[in-house]
Amino acid sequence: MGIAVLLYALDLSLTSEEGFEQVKACLTSPLAKFVIWGLLSALLYHMVAGIRHLIMDMGIGETLEGGKLGSKIVIAISAVLIVLAGVWVW
Repeated sequence: MGIAVLLYALDLSLTSEEGFEQVKACLTSPLAKFVIWGLLSALLYHMVAGIRHLIMDMGIGETLEGGKLGSKIVIAISAVLIVLAGVWVW
């Protein structure tokens, strides 16, 4: 749902200069920044977990111990990327 709203905002911002100013004014609120950060957080975690699954498809980390280690690595990398995304958004 959030991606649909962001795509609508992208379309509105590209249609005219007034649309761009409307979107710019809307995205400066703390609530909008928080929502964008939340969407980016979900996408970043999904991306890192997807890369983990691609690595597992190559036969790396398929054991129980490897799976546990892989999940801890995914959480750690995702946490770092989410914090960096928060710094970038705010």
